[in-house]
Amino acid sequence: MKKRTSLLLTGCALLILALGACVAPAAPAMDTGAEEAPAEGAAGDACAELTPVSLQLQWVTQSQFAGYFAAVDQGFYAEQCLDVTILEGAVDIVPQQVVASGQAEFGLAWVPKVLASRAEGADLVNIAQVFQRSGTLEVSWADAPVETIADMAGKKIGTWGFGNEHELFVAMRAEGIDPNNPDDVTVIQQSFDMLALLNRELDAAQAMIYNEYAQVLEAVNPDTGELYQPSDLVVIDFNDVGTAMLQDHVFAREAWLAEEGNEDIAIRFLAASFKGWQFCRDSFDACVRVVLDNGPTLGHSHMSWQLNEINKLIWPSPEGIGVLDQALWDQTVQVSVDGGVISEPPSEGAARTDLAKAALELLDGDLMGDSYTPIEVELVEGGE
Repeated sequence: MKKRTSLLLTGCALLILALGACVAPAAPAMDTGAEEAPAEGAAGDACAELTPVSLQLQWVTQSQFAGYFAAVDQGFYAEQCLDVTILEGAVDIVPQQVVASGQAEFGLAWVPKVLASRAEGADLVNIAQVFQRSGTLEVSWADAPVETIADMAGKKIGTWGFGNEHELFVAMRAEGIDPNNPDDVTVIQQSFDMLALLNRELDAAQAMIYNEYAQVLEAVNPDTGELYQPSDLVVIDFNDVGTAMLQDHVFAREAWLAEEGNEDIAIRFLAASFKGWQFCRDSFDACVRVVLDNGPTLGHSHMSWQLNEINKLIWPSPEGIGVLDQALWDQTVQVSVDGGVISEPPSEGAARTDLAKAALELLDGDLMGDSYTPIEVELVEGGE
């Protein structure tokens, strides 16, 4: 049974006491070229009750999703007259299926996964590209390095599967290595941890810079009695390889968006979510506390490391947080086609930027993060 975390917001009465009324901000007029998202529905009307919507995460509670938890905790969704329920993910939960079946209005997933679902008939559309770069790595030991994709030939290479393998497999094929041919490489489906690498069962393991990579650095090196250091590891970054694909983004159903008032709901949802990510950039410690209050499986130092690395994937956002970079979209599509994720580029409408741009019009402050500077995070054993 999948676990759900329901984050229920207080009603509008609290806002009425503080502000005199709870009003859904009117979505601004937009110049979007061929398509527009008109402001309608709740905009301009007093919200005697909040509009309930759900967001399906692609994994369990952690700082990867901090901005959404912060938007609940800080009342940003309530400011937009929304009551947002956050649904946790798990190995057996596919956000695309949850949204496509109408069990949630919004979902989070990597772009190639949604492209594949769309190719199979799901009417899903990218409405906000939150992560501007990939966080995927392959990690090996410095004393037995796998320094390049070409070095993977004949090695035991780990991947989680479940659609997380595309950047790796496309890079392998570009080097003439067939990931489906055991004579070329032994691909092993690893668990969602780094034990196989730590136990030397893999030559290289898949890791996210914000999660599994840190798990290695939180482990004790038996030869030194101290934590492993970055110098003990060799990292392949798919942003450098050239097969990086866009990852966490917000998507919704086209049919749902086409219903009266739902584009306005989407704009307000995005505005509050973006404000949550601004909060997590500018109020780092408070944001980590929000995540910890929502019960992640790992501790303070790990959640701090993760948020620091997540912020690096979001900021800077050259066109404003959530606005899709067309060149990176085109690269993701091309890699998806070349790698057999999809047989042809998606149809028009697979991604749109008008809703995210309209959401930015509802916000103040630094929306691009040009001056963002990451902090230094000290990891402790076990990520506590």
